[in-house]
Amino acid sequence: MVSGRHPPWQRPPRPAAQDGAFAIMFVPLLVLVVAFAGLAMDMGMVYNRKVELSGIAKAAALAAAKELNGRSSGIATARTRAREAAQRFTYRYGAAVAWDDAALSFSTTPARGGTWVGADSVGDASGFFYARVDTAAIGALSASVSTLFMRVLSDGLATVEVADTAIAGRAGIHAVPLAICAMSETRAGERINTGLSNSELIEYGFRRGVSYDLMQLNPRGNTAARYMINPVIPPGMPSTSFNPGILGPFVCASNLWMPRLTGGPIRVSSLASAAPLIGLVTQLNARFDDFGRGLCFPAGAPPDTNIRAYTYESAGGAPWMSPAIGLPAAKITTERGRLETVADIPGMGSTAPGLNGGSFGPLWSYAKAVRFSSYTPGEPEPASGYTPFSTGDWPKLYRSDISSSNYPGTGQNSPYNPINTMDPPTVASPSATHRDFATPLRRVLYVPLLSCQGAPPSGANVPATVLGVGKFFMTVPATSDTLIAEFAGAASEQSIPGAVELYP
Repeated sequence: MVSGRHPPWQRPPRPAAQDGAFAIMFVPLLVLVVAFAGLAMDMGMVYNRKVELSGIAKAAALAAAKELNGRSSGIATARTRAREAAQRFTYRYGAAVAWDDAALSFSTTPARGGTWVGADSVGDASGFFYARVDTAAIGALSASVSTLFMRVLSDGLATVEVADTAIAGRAGIHAVPLAICAMSETRAGERINTGLSNSELIEYGFRRGVSYDLMQLNPRGNTAARYMINPVIPPGMPSTSFNPGILGPFVCASNLWMPRLTGGPIRVSSLASAAPLIGLVTQLNARFDDFGRGLCFPAGAPPDTNIRAYTYESAGGAPWMSPAIGLPAAKITTERGRLETVADIPGMGSTAPGLNGGSFGPLWSYAKAVRFSSYTPGEPEPASGYTPFSTGDWPKLYRSDISSSNYPGTGQNSPYNPINTMDPPTVASPSATHRDFATPLRRVLYVPLLSCQGAPPSGANVPATVLGVGKFFMTVPATSDTLIAEFAGAASEQSIPGAVELYP
């Protein structure tokens, strides 16, 4: 017998054939693979439709909310912008979005459970600052996805709802947390100036183009009335306390954490009688590229593109003025038993005793006096502005010894923004390190004007009613007890810029 070989009766049996075992195992494995792949396809399709509709809803709501200005024109523009925003998207991998205005509604509150009405049902638009987009109302967009494999798990998963709703609206308003009394309770008045055939528009008692020390005004007495605003309590909301130490960032950015200033009392605190602006001066002066003490930063509180201070008390400080030197603001007087300026006294002109042209301060640094005839009650100021007077009218608008010398602006241009923006006497740029942050019109302050009809509010964190908002242009940096700014007109609350954001 050959060594190493087994006789047939001693050989091990052959293993049973296993050729079909893999096929038997592969079939259920394939079913699982196909099932998971199908579920992944269904879930991917649902996710993609949901993301597409969510993006459409958010973009359209934000676009609409940015246009809401409390007027019917804002509602109309919001409809257009929502449609345009939605149509920039595609649906189902490239299909165009067929917008339907039924998807857009408006409200006075961002609450999902609030009252939302369509554009045609808004009526008085003054309080409508919030827009909602519900993609379920866009008939051309399917609000549900029919699944292929998920329905195997449950009949309830045969279709999955993917419609989305987004709400957007104002979260803040770009006003400073400082307020003063309106010098008149009347929105628009008419001032007759001797020798002029056209009367002058007066707004809440202020004259456009005249500089006021906002810390030295009171329509009801000889003691200054000026206030800090609680920046985080919306109108009509109760408040038990107010820490003035929080004001700094709000002054830097000119922003209040409230969507509007009217609709209920705001909360204010009286400013100190002496050096009222201590602690806020640097924040105000960030607009003049003053970032001392690190209280404001250029990225969040940029300087103005033109930081030239019109210091009229120094020679050449307002190079277009004649006489060439005078007070930094119109002279304060108590002649009528109230704290106001000589520019506001009716009939003040060439016969006013003890005055000269310099007592009116620099004129028209930013804004010009305008004709009352160009004002239409209930209508916003045109984008081109009201019809201004000419510099040749100064002797009749103010005093006979006031005139303009080389005034650099025509039309609505002014020394702040002359035709030639490189004009060195009236324009100065911020430092090179801050120039990239510079923002136009940062020196324009939106200041709430309070109703002081009975008596000015007094105390800490007390309620006060906002009559309107004044635009004031800072002509010079603030000091511890002065905030000198030129009145540039009344601004409708709706026209004031504000932060717009999405709400949950």
